[in-house]
Amino acid sequence: MNFALAGIVAGLISFGVTPWVIDLARNWKLLDNPKNRYHPAHTHHGTVPRAGGLALFAAIAIAMLLYLPVTKLTVGIIVALALLTITGIIDDKRDINPYIRLGIGILAVIVVIGVGAGIPFVTNPITGGVIDLQTWRLSFDFFGKHSILVWADLFAFVWLMWTMHIVGWSAGVDGQMPGFVVVSGIVLGLLSLRYSAVDPSQLPVTILAFIVAGAFLGFLPWNVYPQKIMPGHGGKTIAGLMLGLLGILSYGKLGTALLVLGIPTIDALYTLIRRIGHGKSPVWADRGHLHHRLLDLGWGRRRVALFYWGVSAILGAIALAVTSRQKVFTLLLVGVVIGGFLLWLKYFWQFSKPHDPDSG
Repeated sequence: MNFALAGIVAGLISFGVTPWVIDLARNWKLLDNPKNRYHPAHTHHGTVPRAGGLALFAAIAIAMLLYLPVTKLTVGIIVALALLTITGIIDDKRDINPYIRLGIGILAVIVVIGVGAGIPFVTNPITGGVIDLQTWRLSFDFFGKHSILVWADLFAFVWLMWTMHIVGWSAGVDGQMPGFVVVSGIVLGLLSLRYSAVDPSQLPVTILAFIVAGAFLGFLPWNVYPQKIMPGHGGKTIAGLMLGLLGILSYGKLGTALLVLGIPTIDALYTLIRRIGHGKSPVWADRGHLHHRLLDLGWGRRRVALFYWGVSAILGAIALAVTSRQKVFTLLLVGVVIGGFLLWLKYFWQFSKPHDPDSG
């Protein structure tokens, strides 16, 4: 039960450190006030500290050092998380150009891929067979012999960049993102635990998954409505990177990670199509995500957060019980339902009378 203890310790660290981070953020002026800092995606009112990524990094890094062996992979993960945390703190102080944030995110992903977080194979959801991504290898000498699995590393790069962004785009309402990250971490941890019975090397992955879930669970009481602190850019990118990594490390079960993140995935696809269709850069924020649409319908912040948590839990339970092909069909069904709902809101909602908004 080391995985459960690791999750509890990560949660206690996160819960205990966050008040200190709140005070630190106020002293360093790492604050978000819509009156002083306009942002099209804002949903909150008043001044809220933004540096939640620092508390999450502390909880995950300390728990990893306590419960995981110090390997090249664990060190690489901590270095990548440190890069994202520092970037997040700077962004909390003075908004960084999104292309600079994108570049540092790319660097963090390269770090974890460089220490071994590639995707050697994926399951073919149509035939049930395995697609081998190790067929193209480049070898070179640089202070010793090294090799790159081109397709495996390229696929991992795209996957990790994708998860970092879809999770970050679904963090606009109090408690929304930490809640579904907890659910996703637990689901991926249970998936890894299932395989650890036959492959003991999966146990560190199980521990890492519960560390991530515990860290965000400890942070959640400070972020639910009315939030005392926001995860900030650092917290959002840490969440996306870790969930993407867990999808890779738990025997490459990307389908499970993709399904449990079904709502953020569909929202991100819709956002990309909408922004590009309007001739806008996909990295510039706007007020058109699913949670914004739900708020426009009159939903309160608590209801929006519970919706994300609940759907993630349902999809996570389905993901643990179905085959790869069934995961694809389930995700397509979710895509049709959510996509249709978003299109209805865009083109027909103005003909309906909206509800009066509640207080949260």
